Amino acid sequence: MKWQPTAHLDTLRLRAHLYSELRNFFAERQVLEVETPILSAGSVPDPHIEPFCTDYHGKKSKSLFLHSSPELAMKRLLAMDIGAIFQITKVFRDGESGRWHNPEFTLLEWYRPGFNQEDLIQEVDELLQNILHCPPAEHLTYSQVFEDETGLHPLNCSLPDLQNYADKFGLSKAHRLDRETCLQFIFSHHIENQLGQNCPTVIKDFPANQAALARKRVDNPQLAERFEVYVQSVELANGFYELTDPVEQRQRFVQDLAKRQALNLPTYPLDERFLAALEAGLPDCAGVALGLDRLLMLMTGASHINDVLTFPIDYA
Repeated sequence: MKWQPTAHLDTLRLRAHLYSELRNFFAERQVLEVETPILSAGSVPDPHIEPFCTDYHGKKSKSLFLHSSPELAMKRLLAMDIGAIFQITKVFRDGESGRWHNPEFTLLEWYRPGFNQEDLIQEVDELLQNILHCPPAEHLTYSQVFEDETGLHPLNCSLPDLQNYADKFGLSKAHRLDRETCLQFIFSHHIENQLGQNCPTVIKDFPANQAALARKRVDNPQLAERFEVYVQSVELANGFYELTDPVEQRQRFVQDLAKRQALNLPTYPLDERFLAALEAGLPDCAGVALGLDRLLMLMTGASHINDVLTFPIDYA
């Protein structure tokens, strides 16, 4: 039975050095490191994310969830006016396994009160130049790159056109699928591999229905102030100009629960403490999550996430 780590010891040392560099980056900018619970009483209802569930057997037994992101707990701290914060933490997503995925992985997540989308994109760019020694990022809009690569405008083209295009790339039963699923399939299977080849690529202004926690653009509510960063075709970071309206946030969560029900997926309780924090008032802010295992893969040239982990799921 194999008991040794799947990553080389030099890679494990590089991980420790990377964490030190990240902490120095944020210390220089007076961003506070925080720690929030991995266990939560609620879960994000995103139909594309499945949480791990566990049972607590105390005086009041209850079901708990391993967080898929520290986002909701960190925003509760923001609502207390803690200021700029970051966290390096393990997160968990059931069923995710493959070249770029392990069900237990490590995120760097940070939030900047007073920042908008453009401010945070600039800081992410500075961090990547610092860590990867890469050129400054190029900026493209979602609609621009989608239309350039497919000839279809993602907001204006017909659903049958999207379904037919997705069918060409092997999406099973594409003619039965909704607009959002077709868009995500085409982007992930046909567009992502073109991104970030010579420098990081920032894709911004995603369709609003693909950004449950981001605010919509005031000048075009079909778009959300969400961005993603790609390096060598790898989706590395996902950021938002954060939604602060508690009523709209609850409505979006309820809509996601309805989507889960329509897909015959299990539904879970909402994080009511997070929603209460929004009611109390979340400051104007922007936040981003960056996958550190993927960043290490880029730094080392690894071809599989197992090459940068101590003990991935099959060896845990």
